[in-house]
Formats: sequence, C-alpha cells, structure tokens
Amino acid sequence: MSRPATSSTSTAVSARRLWARARGAALVLALVLIGGLVLATVRSSDAHGALDPRSADPKGSRAVAELLKAHGVTITLVTTLDEATTAADGDTTLLVTAPDLLTDPQQSTLRTAVTGSVGRTVLIGAGLPSLSVLAPGVTAATSVQVENRAPSCDLAAATRAGSVDLGGERYRTAPGTTADSCYPADGLPSLVRLPGPDATDTVLLGSPDILHNDRLDQQGNASLALQLLGSRPHLVWYLPSLTDASATADAPDDGTTGNFLALIPSGWLWGTLQLAIAALLAAIWRGRRLGPLVTERLPVALRASEATEGRARLYRKANARDRAASVLRTATRTRIAPLLGVPVQDAHSSERLLPALSARLPETDADPGNLLFGPAPADDATLIRLADQLDALEREVRTS
Repeated sequence: MSRPATSSTSTAVSARRLWARARGAALVLALVLIGGLVLATVRSSDAHGALDPRSADPKGSRAVAELLKAHGVTITLVTTLDEATTAADGDTTLLVTAPDLLTDPQQSTLRTAVTGSVGRTVLIGAGLPSLSVLAPGVTAATSVQVENRAPSCDLAAATRAGSVDLGGERYRTAPGTTADSCYPADGLPSLVRLPGPDATDTVLLGSPDILHNDRLDQQGNASLALQLLGSRPHLVWYLPSLTDASATADAPDDGTTGNFLALIPSGWLWGTLQLAIAALLAAIWRGRRLGPLVTERLPVALRASEATEGRARLYRKANARDRAASVLRTATRTRIAPLLGVPVQDAHSSERLLPALSARLPETDADPGNLLFGPAPADDATLIRLADQLDALEREVRTS
C-alpha cells in the first residue's frame, strides 16, 4: 500500500523572502519618487531659466529688468511669435533671446513683421541658422570665449559703456554693408549694429552675459545693457519656445512627423548601436564554454543532510522544479532497479523497469509510470507530494 502524501514542509512564501525579491524594485521606485519630488520642488521655486526677466538665478535677467523699469521702460514678456509681432511697434525694442530656435517660417514671419515697424531688434547669440534671414549681409564666424573686451568702435552706446564681458558668436559683414562693429576678438566683432530704414536698427550681440544677474555689476555691462534695451520706451522680451504652435503650423511634412527615431540625434543612435554590440560581445564572452566539469575534493566534510538542503534551496531559488523532480526520480529508479532484478544500466528505461515493478507490486495503488517517468510538477506542493510518493513507493518495494 502506498503511504498518503503528508509533509510538514511549508510552501508558503515568507515575508522575508518577499522582501528579498522586491527590495531591488522598491529601491528603484523610491529613487524615482525622490527624484520627482526634488524636480517638482526646484521647478516650483522662483527660478524661471536663463535670460528670463523674472528669474533671480545667476543666469537670469531680473536685475537688468528692474533697472529698465526704474528708467521708465515698460517690459512685455512673450513666449510665442504671434505675441511678439503683435506687441512690437515703432517705439519698441524687440529682444529675441534665442533666434536660432526659430524655424525658417518663423524667422521669415518675424523678419517681415519687424522690418520698418520695430524701433530696434536685438538678437542674442544669433548664429548660422538665423543670420541669413534675420540679419542679411552678416555671417557667423567661429565663437570665442567670453572675456572683458574694449569697444574699439565709434558706436555711442559702446564708447559710453567701455569694456564689457562679451564674446560668443563673432560676425563678418559682407562688403558694402553699413554696420557698427564693436568689441572685436581676433579681428571679428561680437557686437554689430545694422542700421535699417528710418530710425530702425538691428543689434547682434554675440553672447548674453551682460544681461545675466551675476555679471551685470561688472565692468560696463549694466551701461551697455541699458543703452541697447532702453533706447525705446517699450521693450518686448521674447523667449522663443519649442512649444510655440507657429513652429509646426507651417513646417513642411518631411516624413518625420510622429517618427520618434527621427527626433534622436544621429550620434545617439550610433552610440546605442555600439553599446548593443558591446553587450552582445560581453554576453558571448561570459557564456562561452569552459570545458567539462572537473570533480574536486571538498576542503571540508559536509553532512549529507546539509548538502541536500543546500542543493534544494538552490533549486527553489531558481524555481527549478523540473530539475529537482528529475533528480528525485533518477535516484529512486537507481535504488529500486537492483531490488527488482533490473540491471542498473537499464534502470532508466521504462520498458525494462515498469514491467518488473508491476510484477513485484501487482496490487499497488500508485501509478508507477507517472511517478517514475511523469511530467515536471507544476508547483512546489506537487513537487513535495511527488517526493513523498517516491519515498513510499521505494519503501513498498523494499518491504514487499
């Protein structure tokens, strides 16, 4: 008779095991939450970003904005092209803090709107992407480091301000172009004034440092900033934004709309490919065959029960119920084969072993075929029941 499957071994997952499995994910989640809270705290402060007239950060421009207001200049902060062109008029200075962010249609619209209708247009750090439209006749040269530079020109605002912290973009004017070129670096100016029709003009400023809070009180930075931005009673402070609807309204469909990969710089794509190749090579290197296993003598003697328990824990950690069941069945077949008169080399053949077992135990309640050659257990409880049934079957063979 087979023994009922009973076992005191618990298959319930303990709280300690659950924590061991989930602590890595919990740590990552905690770091993400903490990072989100930090970002939310920083963004909820008074910092608005570089060249923002509301920002008191070192790279903000709140100080120069307050000085302009004290001199009677009204400031209108705008973030879209429609707002900028609507707010500008003949008594206005239009400050564009990042002209290179504007798309070609935006640049054309801005150029058309300000030509002859805006008193002064000040472009900060204009480079190759915007000069051909917003400042015809001027091209950009290589940029230089921001340093204290002398005016070296006859422009009244520059001569009154004296030396200032300027650099960044340098400009080269085409032959025949009327312009005031000031604050040269290696022979090329970093401030250019282009006279326009009537009393209008366009000012190219190579770098924004004279407008930063942390540099305004140095050299003649404040003087030059006030003269360039305060020559008209009204100042429109335009902060171009990538979220401006006009940036995509007239953009041609080049097939990249909705294509995420088209928005990623090519360098990042190549870098990702290189990392993928490196990961593949590392996997091949780590997974290479090291040769057959070599039996070694253990440096210390281990109890059989300890070795069995350790091996069982490894199987459980890896959820290797199929391997554990295979080991249990193989060991049982190896032990009962000599008792049934079956050679050991045929112990794992169902055609040889099962007939001999049926002849030895014709009235057994167990299913020898399923116990000794059946499928892998579906869960831990089934594996434990299989071990008990194999033990009972072997005991029945020995006592029969």
